[in-house]
This record gives sequence, C-alpha cells and structure tokens, in this order.
Amino acid sequence: MNARIALAAAMLCAAAPIAGAQQSSPLADAVRAATKEAQQNLVGAAELMPADKYGYKPTAAQMSFGQLMLHVAGSNDFLCSRITGAKAPTEAKLDASAAKDVLVARLKRSFEYCTNVLANVTDAGIADSIPFFGGHKVTKAAAMVSLAADWDDHYAAAAIYLRLNNILPPTARKPE
Repeated sequence: MNARIALAAAMLCAAAPIAGAQQSSPLADAVRAATKEAQQNLVGAAELMPADKYGYKPTAAQMSFGQLMLHVAGSNDFLCSRITGAKAPTEAKLDASAAKDVLVARLKRSFEYCTNVLANVTDAGIADSIPFFGGHKVTKAAAMVSLAADWDDHYAAAAIYLRLNNILPPTARKPE
C-alpha cells in the first residue's frame, strides 16, 4: 500500500476523537484519494505505451502490458463492487490483443465505476466481512487497503514495462 495513504489514514484515525461529533471516514477518504492518483498513473501509463508494445512482456512468465491493463480493470470492478456492495458492471470479454484504444477505454471505465461507487462509502462497517478473491472473506477495511495496494503494485509493474521500452512513466515526468 502506498505509504502516504497508510500514514494519512493513521493520522486521520488518531485525530478522529479530537474532531468531536463530526463524522469521520479516514480510510474511505484515503481510498478515494488513492483512486484519483491510481487512475491518473495507470491510465497515463496505458496511454503512454505505444500500441505495438501492448504485447510486450519483460519475461515469458509475466503478463503482457495489455494483460496487465485488463487485469487492473477486472480487479477494479471486482474489488469496488465487493467494498460497496454495488453490482459490478457487465463488460464484454476482451482479449489482451484488442486494440490499444479499446483496452484504454476499458481501463478508464473501471476507474469511473470505482470513483462512482466509492463516492459515498464511509468507514461504517469496516470490520464487517465481505466476499473476496478465491471464496475467502475479509473485512471491508482489508479489501479497501488491498485495493490501494493493488493499484500501487500494478502501477509499479507498468512503470517498469514503460522504462524497459525507454518511456518515462507518468510519475517520472515533469508537470507540463
């Protein structure tokens, strides 16, 4: 998980009793902030990778860049639906060899879905169990932390794929 998110959540949790009667949802707020950053970074990476490099794999055992982008989109739909209880969007099955613009659009839709369904999430019920990968159950809090960690993990991979193709990833670029 992004260390800044964890630190911000911990600081907000510590400050919550001081805030008095105000309703506070530091974990949900941190996940919403992470959503914006992850969307910017992962969609930015997807847009920077040339179309002819979407089949690129650093090693045979790794996902191609296109597979990575589809994996992120599917994880977004799954995790955001589990966290919120909202129905995951129905998407046409795509192959990683689909055109770049199709894969980028799919990734963007998954972030739009997460942004929309996470908009009203609070920290209420964060200790409740929810269905997770592999038929396991985890707390809502654990799923929220996993979502943010997943984005960091996959952005790190995307950044490496870009750098191996001599392309600076979004976070290494100077603001325009």
